[in-house]
Amino acid sequence: MSAMLKRSGRILGFLVLVVVIGGAFALAEPRFLNAVTLNGIMRHMAANGLAALGLTFVVIVNKFDLSIAGIAAFAAMTMGTFIAMGLGLYVAIAVGIVVGAFIGFLTGTAIGRFGLPDIVTTIAVGSICAGLAFVYTGGRSIFENFFNSGIIELNDARFLGVGVSLWFLVAVYGAAWLVMHKTRTGVAFCATGENPVAAYYSGIPIARYVTLAYVACAICTVLAVLLILAESGNAETNKGANLMMPAYAGVFLGTAIMGGTSVLATFAGILLITMLLDGFSLMGVPYFYSDGVVSLILLCGVIAFSEGLRSRVAALAVMFGLGRPDPASAREGRS
Repeated sequence: MSAMLKRSGRILGFLVLVVVIGGAFALAEPRFLNAVTLNGIMRHMAANGLAALGLTFVVIVNKFDLSIAGIAAFAAMTMGTFIAMGLGLYVAIAVGIVVGAFIGFLTGTAIGRFGLPDIVTTIAVGSICAGLAFVYTGGRSIFENFFNSGIIELNDARFLGVGVSLWFLVAVYGAAWLVMHKTRTGVAFCATGENPVAAYYSGIPIARYVTLAYVACAICTVLAVLLILAESGNAETNKGANLMMPAYAGVFLGTAIMGGTSVLATFAGILLITMLLDGFSLMGVPYFYSDGVVSLILLCGVIAFSEGLRSRVAALAVMFGLGRPDPASAREGRS
């Protein structure tokens, strides 16, 4: 019962944050609530949300992935090249997904099976992919056949008045939620991250699930950059360069708000982050200020919603005579 009340309180806190942030931006800039801006928020949320969803799998297995920007650049130029060759949109998408899955497989195998450090390995993979993105055109933009390939329609299409990209995001999140919360595969992912030693002796092939997490992250990155290509109408080596910060911020802010890393927590976090980034952009705030504010809000969210940090703050308050000790915390300390 207490767990249900705590979960309800976190959900209520999230809804309050959405209302407060939306109301603040609406007061500062009335255009924030018009149809054009809201559609833009939904489009940007779709791309950021897909990247964050892939990262969620990696964080659940207790790893990091810093190759997102590099994979996005290489996938963008790969799909752009196939579109320019006139081979069809779906062929280009399929090739991009296969390339992304292969890169994720190599990365996950190196980390999960051979024990390479995740941060160093993913930085190296991202740098290699970013360099390979220049091989196609030497860094020049690709725009041939974009306007008759059907990719622009992917950005403009609507269903029930809502952009198809948002419906696609919801569908992918729904599938991920089913896998993570309703199957043994999801249990194995969580066990791999929480206690890999116990998971190994329970018969869970932890190297396989670490590899699958990186494959999922790379595929989601490809899908995210596909939506960016559909919005811009061309492929460049810097496509997806801004995916990593919102993705990490969305995952960890959602974790702080909801009390744990999950598919729904990431959805909540990425909604807040996208609202903030689009709101600041609409107000004309330079990106370096908006990134700083988003990082500060992320830090405040962690402090406000993390039970571990709250207990430390409460302990300091007791030390200075500003509060009473928490019996539960005292029992945990004795144990």
